[in-house]
Amino acid sequence: MSHHHDDEFRLHSPEFNKIHQSLDRRRFLTKTSLGLGALAIGSIFGADKLFGSGAKPATTNVPNLEEDILRALPHIAPKAKRVVYLFMSGGPSQFETFDYKPKLVDLAGKDLPDSVRKGQRLTGMSANQSALPMVPSIYKFNQHGRNNTWVSELLPHTAKVVDDLCIVKSIYSEAINHDPAITFFQTGNQLPGRPSIGSWVSYGLGSDNNNLPTFIVLVSKNAPKDQPLYARLWGNGFLASKHQGVQFRSGKDPVLFLNNPEGYDGTDRKEMLGYLTKLNQLQNESFQDPEIENRIAQYEMAYRMQTSVPEVMDTSDEPDEVFDLYGPDSRDSGSYAANCILARKLLEKDVKFVQLYHQGWDQHGDLPKGIANQCKQTDQATAALVTDLKRRGLLDDTLVIWGGEFGRTVYSQGKLTANDYGRDHHPRCFTMWMAGAGVKPGISYGETDEFSYNIIKDPVHVHDFQATLMHLMGVDHERLTYKFQGRRFRLTDVHGKVVKDILA
Repeated sequence: MSHHHDDEFRLHSPEFNKIHQSLDRRRFLTKTSLGLGALAIGSIFGADKLFGSGAKPATTNVPNLEEDILRALPHIAPKAKRVVYLFMSGGPSQFETFDYKPKLVDLAGKDLPDSVRKGQRLTGMSANQSALPMVPSIYKFNQHGRNNTWVSELLPHTAKVVDDLCIVKSIYSEAINHDPAITFFQTGNQLPGRPSIGSWVSYGLGSDNNNLPTFIVLVSKNAPKDQPLYARLWGNGFLASKHQGVQFRSGKDPVLFLNNPEGYDGTDRKEMLGYLTKLNQLQNESFQDPEIENRIAQYEMAYRMQTSVPEVMDTSDEPDEVFDLYGPDSRDSGSYAANCILARKLLEKDVKFVQLYHQGWDQHGDLPKGIANQCKQTDQATAALVTDLKRRGLLDDTLVIWGGEFGRTVYSQGKLTANDYGRDHHPRCFTMWMAGAGVKPGISYGETDEFSYNIIKDPVHVHDFQATLMHLMGVDHERLTYKFQGRRFRLTDVHGKVVKDILA
């Protein structure tokens, strides 16, 4: 299409004529004055500080530009430049991992006292049990690190990096079933439809890499699929679509529909995107729909990702000692261990939020065997990621998070034998850990009773965890809001407080 044809198209376009007619003196002065103001601020602070390095401020939707600039400024000095969140989907048992309860040995088989349960609700899976027999873990615990931290024998590699971990044993939630509990952790609400944590981070802080998405998701292929994962867990909700998480898959097509169709080369694609951008810009000028701008940005990002994604997904240049560090599964593309290596590479590229999901922690029966397999698949690679980030100097400004959506009960669900038992969902108290940027290393925070059924010291609600995460990223969780359907929303709804005692 020639320039002559471009001009002819514009002259005979009803939308283009409508734009000319509506661009009166008042609108022109309003738009240009705001635009010049934004340029002036940008010249003082630099666009990379306002919008993230490599990011370009959107100037088409001018009425929101001032709000965007104020929102993009960090509220407080950030400790973390990036986050990697290792989500253990299904609810890992605190009894077999970090919350050592030796007194349960003497209580094995006895019913959970009513004075401990306090009428708290049970799931439908154990509510009809005639008895709630308590069961200790069959696995041994040993003390590790400078503070003699108790860690299960199932996690020997994690035990070696325990001095880098901030273990929080007093996390709690209201959600007692998987889908609302995972949704609550990821979006701040038990009902679907809200933006995920990574999307809020993208919205508030922008990108530090112009060639990769701000928020990337990796799902282990070598994990039981007993509980489903939904794309809405890393969705943008009511935020602009450019803030949604992008899932990278194993195989020849890491991102769906990114590669050119057969017989279609990069030059063709670039030319097509150029004309498509012109059409979208005309539509945007007519309707002023911000989502059109997001569509343009996503098309441009997809074009750049055709080069950046194959590069970052290629681990062939990693030395053997890296694969040895992360374990034998790390050479198997799509495994949890391989995804941990990819996560490190993405963090090196300054991707701001990387989330790994590993399913299969929902052991209602045959727990000893099931959780041993889960730990075998994840323990070495998890510890290796912490070690690898630390030796590369990235742990100082990277926040690593490990945990699931709730914990497990002290009593056995169903049959109970010496080496076979299960545990039901337990949201009243469970364990997570954080490491790296801004958190105290080598500590345990919070305490549970001798049954790990109730918290007796320093409770940390899910919203408190979310508020603390945002604080470490330089964001005041009460100030990062988005107006939708007549009210302002935030990740932590109307709750949450920063857990200052765990901050370095």
